[in-house]
Amino acid sequence: MAVMMQAFYWDAPLKENRRGEWWNFVAEKVPQLAASGINSLWLPPFSKAANPNSNGYDPYDYFDLGDFDQKGSVKTLYGNRQELVKLVQVMHEHHIRAIADMVINHNSGADEEETNPLDGKKRWTKFDPKSGKFPRDWNCFHPSRYERRMIEGERFGGFAHLCHRNPRVYEAMFEYSRMVIEDLDCDGFRFDFAKGFGAWIIGLLAKYQYQKKDGREFTPFVVGEYWSGPEDIDGWLDRMREVTDHQIAAFDFPLRYKLKDVCDEPNYDLRNLTDGESVSAGRPFNAVTFTENHDMAGNEVVNDKMLGYSFILTGDGYPCVFWWDYFNCELARPGTPNGIDALIDAHHRYAGGESSVLHADPDLYLMQRGGTEAQGGLVYVLNNLGNQWSGTSVKTKWANRRFQPVAWDGHDTAHPDERTTDAGGNAEFPAPPRGYCVYAPVFE
Repeated sequence: MAVMMQAFYWDAPLKENRRGEWWNFVAEKVPQLAASGINSLWLPPFSKAANPNSNGYDPYDYFDLGDFDQKGSVKTLYGNRQELVKLVQVMHEHHIRAIADMVINHNSGADEEETNPLDGKKRWTKFDPKSGKFPRDWNCFHPSRYERRMIEGERFGGFAHLCHRNPRVYEAMFEYSRMVIEDLDCDGFRFDFAKGFGAWIIGLLAKYQYQKKDGREFTPFVVGEYWSGPEDIDGWLDRMREVTDHQIAAFDFPLRYKLKDVCDEPNYDLRNLTDGESVSAGRPFNAVTFTENHDMAGNEVVNDKMLGYSFILTGDGYPCVFWWDYFNCELARPGTPNGIDALIDAHHRYAGGESSVLHADPDLYLMQRGGTEAQGGLVYVLNNLGNQWSGTSVKTKWANRRFQPVAWDGHDTAHPDERTTDAGGNAEFPAPPRGYCVYAPVFE
């Protein structure tokens, strides 16, 4: 499985003094990220939003990528179309895929307030974008002549919500998606607030037969932000399966909340990691796992964040690294065994095959990846005790095999010793206090 990075955080261009220059800034980082093993970048929404400081989650003109003087600026917070196209080109030159953030549920920044004749209420629903594409009025939103009552999805605050049953809206979403994949050459979609609309529209946009400029047909990667518990996400994935014939993934919010507790609560019971209450536990090939993202403001992990990264980069799912953690918190730690870079390397080289829990008690968790022809497998140890190295003897699948530590961190960063299993595959594998260690079998 590859490794994704969320290539922004909330107000990133403003906080880094790179307003209107974010695409150029990310492009500068691409060679480093490629060398570190990042395979895809989730990019922020790139359409013109309601104001010049917007992060893009309140779209006004889908087809203005920073080239029209409207809503207080020409460029978006991130840049313009030419810079975005150049970024994607640089990414592809370094074999990194581009995942576009699709905000198709709600709009903001309308030019006029209108009275909706269906219910007599005034709303800001008159849009006259300077791109000339997708002008809209009340009938493009709920309630509409095409759908009087919003029967699918939830409302997002006080924003006007698009009615995808309206053919004009439906057509505009297809045109927008085709621009993203065919013109901008992106490789996939991240659908924002997937609770807000029917699974059918994602299915249609995912199944469309996109064609790249070289004539080849292309199927995009698709992940939805369905922010809920495991049962709700499982139900959404079932609905997605009914309307599409290829993989649709979901962000693993249930696992993320467990990992926050692992990192922030010293006495958290690690047996909770084995209860199956996560997307990656039930549907590992449909899970995008993460430790932090831009939506977690006010609920951030504040302690021992590397524990969370060690779990997602050794376990099941498609792990997503957060730009803020990697760069601003300096958790990449290149050239050392104690950071995200070492875990990404371990992920690519060893984290393949079936996952199986070898041991779990309140303070100690050991997991094995069985390995594949391309990835040798690993033993992962997570130690919750804050004052001592801890491990236990477990039975692995490898008899008489030497194991070397390839990534570790904790409240003691001393180099762990190599381990060797006996004829039955047994050995003791320890990890640092409030830390982790990844052991890889050595095939000589």
